[in-house]
Amino acid sequence: MIHVQSLNGAWKMRQDGSTEVIRARVPGCVHLDLMSAGKIADPFYGDNELKVSWVHESGWTYERSFEPDAELLSADRVFLECDGLDTIADVSVNSRVLGHADNMYVPHCYDLTGKLSNGPNSLRIRFHSPVAFARPHMKAAPLHCPSDSIPGSVYTRKSPSQWGWDWGPKIPTTGIWRPIRLVGYRVARLEDLRARQRHRNGEVTLIVEVAVESFRKAECELRVTLTHPDGRAESLSAPVKGSTARLQVPVSDPQLWWPNGYGEQPLYRVDATLVCGGEELHTISRQVGLRTLKLERKKDRWGESFTFVVNGVRVFCKGADWIPADQFPPRISDDHYRHLIRSAANANMNMLRVWGGGYYEDERFYDLCDEHGILLWHDLMFSCALYPADPAFLDEVRAETREQVRRLRDHACIALWCGDNECIGALTWFKESRESRDRYLVDWVRLDDARAAAVREADPTRTYWPSSPCAGPGDFSDTWHKDGHGDMHYWSVWHEGKGFDAYYAVKPRFCSEFGYQSFNSLESVRAYCPEEDFNITAPAMEWHQRNDGGNRRINEMFSRYFRMPKGFAETLYLSQVQQAIAIRTAVEYWRSLRPVCMGTLYWQLNDIWPVASWASI
Repeated sequence: MIHVQSLNGAWKMRQDGSTEVIRARVPGCVHLDLMSAGKIADPFYGDNELKVSWVHESGWTYERSFEPDAELLSADRVFLECDGLDTIADVSVNSRVLGHADNMYVPHCYDLTGKLSNGPNSLRIRFHSPVAFARPHMKAAPLHCPSDSIPGSVYTRKSPSQWGWDWGPKIPTTGIWRPIRLVGYRVARLEDLRARQRHRNGEVTLIVEVAVESFRKAECELRVTLTHPDGRAESLSAPVKGSTARLQVPVSDPQLWWPNGYGEQPLYRVDATLVCGGEELHTISRQVGLRTLKLERKKDRWGESFTFVVNGVRVFCKGADWIPADQFPPRISDDHYRHLIRSAANANMNMLRVWGGGYYEDERFYDLCDEHGILLWHDLMFSCALYPADPAFLDEVRAETREQVRRLRDHACIALWCGDNECIGALTWFKESRESRDRYLVDWVRLDDARAAAVREADPTRTYWPSSPCAGPGDFSDTWHKDGHGDMHYWSVWHEGKGFDAYYAVKPRFCSEFGYQSFNSLESVRAYCPEEDFNITAPAMEWHQRNDGGNRRINEMFSRYFRMPKGFAETLYLSQVQQAIAIRTAVEYWRSLRPVCMGTLYWQLNDIWPVASWASI
């Protein structure tokens, strides 16, 4: 059996070069801890973002002491398991360096066997400034990042949007952002679980496979318990042979999982338990929805179709793009996640696109999407930039991709893996890449080959799509304006200033991104702007508009379709009406084109902070 000792909760932190100790909470991040300690004001208010820029220029050390439980000290193996370290960190126990972490997207595990004292032990994690880390890399080999961001994000495996975006602040925070614990294992542990589905003639079989790491010789077996949606449970067992075990579990009276609006979302639970000498050593659980899913691409008189088919039914995908729900992810509550996913489902959405400039979400996000029938087009975390393609970076990309795809592949909601957001387009955005296109295209191909191979190794059942937008593997054409193949990002209305009737000029096969801005609600504005500045040209309002010319575009469109609003509250409200009309115009027309168009995902569902943006919530 395993023994878990949580290391969440109270920690201490201090800034590099300072002796002042500040109380900290884990999971958390340095900005939340500084706010709690009264050391910085809310970075979202006014232009406080500028006043806290010193935080990301500094290194920070988190530390605490702990006494290991007796069960840990008697275990065959003891590990320090860190679900998320953000990002450039050195980890040490009792002044002994355990290792280095440089990727917020992967868990880090350090072997502590024989390294703990029976009594107080010290744990220290020193985080380096991500901005300072990136500078010498940018100086040696400059690579373009989005113009709205702090340069250098591409040299860290850290959420690109934390460095700034045209809807987000420049606050690349750092810290222990996901749970951390000590875990003791006896005899062996499960390293991986995979639950594949075989559908034949109305019958479903689950093929459960596990990888086992043994710490000493023993005869073990795998026991799989399948719990049906109605609570019925059935178990099967099979011996562990070497480091693997495999079981086929027939599902009696299988109930199929459907996207929202197409049917119900019955969910099964798979518990895989490693048993040795009658003792349960380790259990991994998965939530599973029974369904078939494929992306159908067929040549037709309009070009090539792009249709998701679930359980043999062609689905028109209705939804939006998802960005991180908070600049500081440790404070995203269950209620916040639930509100956003439930709101999407209540609006009759059946798909969200997890955008490639954020991070891989917590398990609770994917569970909610399973429960509400929300399919996920899932980008990998690369966006709008030129990335390195050296062997060390590509090795990191492969490991990250395998880790995240293995973690998420059993969720019914995952519909497609996509390599990145707009990185093919980025090859044409920058002077360097335009003048040396072959060099940067080769780098992108190397990056994409690494991602594609890792996805196909970890999850060969789903389609891998190279980029969004994209006309298909090996096709680097302009899918912002050409609408006959693949997925399309259509931005001619907002970025090019065309009227709403421009949506009638294109017939996308699948529009995975389009949108129109509005100001946020008066309630949200009050959270960052004093009432004496209730004017869209006031400094606080302009600071909370990150798209160059955004306020002007909203006002200019007023003059096309409305009389100008009388006051500030009316301006905010009318901008939202205008945004709704823009989205409705596009969606109603493109849905009328079915089966030419089989998906409309608008930019974007939610916001990362209170700001004028394309978000509907």
